[in-house]
Amino acid sequence: MSPQRLAGLPSGRRGKYAVLVLWLVLLGVAGPLAVKLSEVQDNSALGALPAGAESSLAVQRAEAAFPESRRPLAIAVYVRDAGLTAADRARVDADRAVFARYADGGVVSPAVPSADGRALLLSLPVTEDDNRRAEAVSALKDRLADGAPPGLRTALTGDAAAEHDIFDAFGGMDGALLLATAATVALLLLVTYRSPVLWLIPLVAVAIANQLAGGVVYLLARHAGLAVDFQSQTILTVLVFGVGVDYALLLIARYREELRRHADRHAAMAAALRRSYGAVCASAATVAIGLLCLLAADLPSTRGLGPVGAIGIGAALLAMTTLLPAVLVLLGRWLFWPFVPRYTPDAGTRDRTADHGVWRRIAALVANRPRAVWVGTAAVLVALTFGIGNLSLGLPDKESFTTEVGSVTGQRLIAAHYPGGSAAPAEILAGAGAADQVLAAARAVPGVAEVGTPERSADGRWIRVPAVLAAAPDSGAAQDTVTRLRIAVHAVPDAQALVGGRTASLLDEQRTVNRDNRTVIPLVLAVVLVILVLLLRSLVAPLLLMGSVVLSYAAAMGAAGLLLDALGHPRLFVGVPLQAFLFLVALGVDYTIFLMTRAREEAALIGHRPGMLRALTVTGGVITSAGLVLAATFGALLVLPLVPSVQMGVIVAVGILLDTLLVRSLLVPALTLDLGARTWWPGRLSRRAPHPAPPPPAERALART
Repeated sequence: MSPQRLAGLPSGRRGKYAVLVLWLVLLGVAGPLAVKLSEVQDNSALGALPAGAESSLAVQRAEAAFPESRRPLAIAVYVRDAGLTAADRARVDADRAVFARYADGGVVSPAVPSADGRALLLSLPVTEDDNRRAEAVSALKDRLADGAPPGLRTALTGDAAAEHDIFDAFGGMDGALLLATAATVALLLLVTYRSPVLWLIPLVAVAIANQLAGGVVYLLARHAGLAVDFQSQTILTVLVFGVGVDYALLLIARYREELRRHADRHAAMAAALRRSYGAVCASAATVAIGLLCLLAADLPSTRGLGPVGAIGIGAALLAMTTLLPAVLVLLGRWLFWPFVPRYTPDAGTRDRTADHGVWRRIAALVANRPRAVWVGTAAVLVALTFGIGNLSLGLPDKESFTTEVGSVTGQRLIAAHYPGGSAAPAEILAGAGAADQVLAAARAVPGVAEVGTPERSADGRWIRVPAVLAAAPDSGAAQDTVTRLRIAVHAVPDAQALVGGRTASLLDEQRTVNRDNRTVIPLVLAVVLVILVLLLRSLVAPLLLMGSVVLSYAAAMGAAGLLLDALGHPRLFVGVPLQAFLFLVALGVDYTIFLMTRAREEAALIGHRPGMLRALTVTGGVITSAGLVLAATFGALLVLPLVPSVQMGVIVAVGILLDTLLVRSLLVPALTLDLGARTWWPGRLSRRAPHPAPPPPAERALART
């Protein structure tokens, strides 16, 4: 269907009613489904690795040979700095008896004392059933907190406790994030439009789009196997609100322009839609296809984010190009009160930049000395990249939460009184026939503090051996030890040895992320470049824009490094850089798409230089508002209690602000003015038009500056 026919649906005198009825039906169907989205969450993929990773193979072998290994472990820690007393030990014995009610199989291991006599550990497996496990862990925490002798510190850690802490921290956070996002967007829309009514329309439209996206994701998760976790659900909300409001701002700004040129609001909306479809659809395609590039990733949590995010972008695009226009046309011009755009017969010939005083002055600055502007802006961005030195890759478990939680407290207590890897030993699985050689090889590895007694499988084929590491399980030293341990046991003939465990999983995760970075980043850049070439019908402009986006990403990482270091979170979760890169490239290029499509339209009418300056002037306000809204929606991630969410929010928010305020406002316009019409090479705009339509007098003066 052509853009003209698409524009006629929501802007038509009858079509707008049909669109509204369709959306009422969609909301009636999708709304109840979106409410149930949390029911189909599967958060097991958050820590999962590719099936071919050695840690995954070790888990598969352990589950087949030792079925009880599927049960998560809870570890109770008891510490008294002055040394454990008889009352403390009696309490531990009493707790052990109580804990047996919640242990899967009813067995709690004997207490393990520390060498300094100040700590004891109790460990027990808990059920695999999610609901029963949550109840058991809650009961264990309540028991530890109830009536312990004064001065005895207790904590619950282990995989089961860490998982419980995550879900406990996120309890009610879906609603808090939605509220924070909606409130932020509402405030910015109110400031942008200075109207008591208009700000409500895009907010309601984007909220309906969020319901549609949630309903579609629910159906695909329930019936088509789409993977959904709380991370992807969180990003879905942020994307729909941020991107949806961006599209609304662009459309409403164009509609406001057309209302001055058309007496009939239906004709004004039709013209606004025709002139906006290209940029909005190109923007949505860039973000959606960029997100789908994540399907090439091996890490399940990263791969699952792509389709969910792409569905959100599609819902936002659909709502902002059908529902929003229909509502705006139905309600009429009064929505803009007190700044109602009135029809002006000579609007087509008047100076379009007259109502954009601030951006007119910025355009004059860029026009006066374009080379100095782009060189200076690029120098600022390059200087910011040096902040990357404050960042490091690899987030320790104890720093995963913004506040102290029980599982982290337990890890700290264990680290203070036991070998660093006691809470999460490496696990060696090997053929029983080579048990002695495997044990000897493991004991000879530097960094292995203790090799436990081997456990033989029921069929006698395999052994399982715990290996306690000297370093903390989430440290780089522990990962180096696991690498040496793998080399040593792999060298034992016919052992078929595998090394798993927490540290091994972190090591494999790092290697998987490195592979994903090498695959996904070039793929995203290639996809975005192709879209820009097709949209702008040029080779030079897309390459220029891609260079600016990459520089903007590096500067964003550097600026975020300074902020995150000040916040105390400079160690990045391994998946954050890739996901932040995707969002900054796909979302950041949106604003240059909005600018450059308008510049191309204007250049065809009045020539390259005045066309670029007019585009910068008339789009500056709306694109800056859109950038502030999108940055604020990602900033809402800071309300979440997990450090990776905070890191993502800071990096993307900072990157979008840099892209909006520096790259799109100064760097790109100045570069295109310095290059001249060659920007559009090899398209026909690179060959100067013989008789371009003259701009109004005020714009001619701006173009000469």
